[in-house]
Amino acid sequence: MKRPLRFLHLTTFYPPYSFGGDAIYVERLARALADDGHLVDVVHCVDSFRLLAKAGSRDVAHEYPGVTVHSLRSPWGPLSPLLSQQTGRPLLKLRALRELIAATRFDVIHFHNISLFGPDVMKLEPPSGSAVKLYTAHEYWLICPTHVLWKYNSRACEKPECLRCTIRALRPPQWWRYTGLIGRASGHIDQFIAPSRFSARIHRERGFDAPIEVLPLFAEEPTASHDLRDPPHPHPYFLFAGRVVRLKGIEALVNAWDRFDQADLLVAGVGTDLEMLRARAARNSRVRFLGAVSREHLGRLYSHALACVVPSLAYETFSLAAVEAFASRTPVIARRIGALEELVEECGGGILYDDDDQLRAALERVAADSALRERLTENGYNAFRERWTRRVHLDRYYELIGRVATRKFGPMPGHVPARVADG
Repeated sequence: MKRPLRFLHLTTFYPPYSFGGDAIYVERLARALADDGHLVDVVHCVDSFRLLAKAGSRDVAHEYPGVTVHSLRSPWGPLSPLLSQQTGRPLLKLRALRELIAATRFDVIHFHNISLFGPDVMKLEPPSGSAVKLYTAHEYWLICPTHVLWKYNSRACEKPECLRCTIRALRPPQWWRYTGLIGRASGHIDQFIAPSRFSARIHRERGFDAPIEVLPLFAEEPTASHDLRDPPHPHPYFLFAGRVVRLKGIEALVNAWDRFDQADLLVAGVGTDLEMLRARAARNSRVRFLGAVSREHLGRLYSHALACVVPSLAYETFSLAAVEAFASRTPVIARRIGALEELVEECGGGILYDDDDQLRAALERVAADSALRERLTENGYNAFRERWTRRVHLDRYYELIGRVATRKFGPMPGHVPARVADG
């Protein structure tokens, strides 16, 4: 019989101070661990969200049994993340982080998106030095100053030209990236994790040589029964769910509706291109921009959609939107790029496309062929149950922790350091 484990998750963004899938995953994982009886602390940076936010999560913060959230704020406000971005060190948050780690005996310290804490935060160690330390690469920050391998603010990066790319993206250069800081800090992590084989491979190809293990993210199975007689939209529709920014391919998707009239397009999300695209599609009544929606309403949107479209132009490390669609028994239409190909092709739950003509053809097929939709739905949902549920993810997560603990501390009973076992 073992006592509950104590987890610390360190991430820049956490709901409701968040923008995308990395924060959603951390919250899901924290709550799943708490439901399994473990004790979970989450640290995030409110200053970073306020520095970047025009619009973020529509959800509000909720307490959750077993999860303690530490929302760090500095008297210097946005200066704190700006200093971290430029120096690679959590200068104005370092004291608070050290005090937290010193005050609690954590068994697992798990780093996520730490871009606005800086890589030096990975060097933080508990006084006992006996915690398993993990890092999940939700983006490409370890190998890319812009985090997303989006070259010159216009295309997926086929070859690194980082300094010129950073300047053209209107970001201040991070000179610490040329000092070996990431390599030195990475030596303090016991195991790096990638959400997909594609992400692990491109990290290795771009020179990140620490061992990376693949652990896909997960979605929660919908709990509400969304009556098909009560859809959230009066006409058949396709759904886009995500950030409304250029690299997500949303402009090309909206443009496709100039010549497609078999169903509507609903866009759930916010981002820098939202108002431009609203103006662009103002005369097309079949395109609706919903802005930020609650997770409950998003669940209804998934369940009633003909398909979820994921038109990303950049290399996704994973796609929570695709997996959430599969969980909701909804097919996926996705561009053949990055981890999207891996997710869709292997499960048979959707259609991949390479260009705008193939996108329009896929939309027409799915809209017109109910038997095809049914087949894709069944394939996607079966794959979800096999690969991307909470239980599957947690079992693999515990198994990984156990292997890392054994490697770090030596042979021991169970899947955690010996000091956490009862006698």
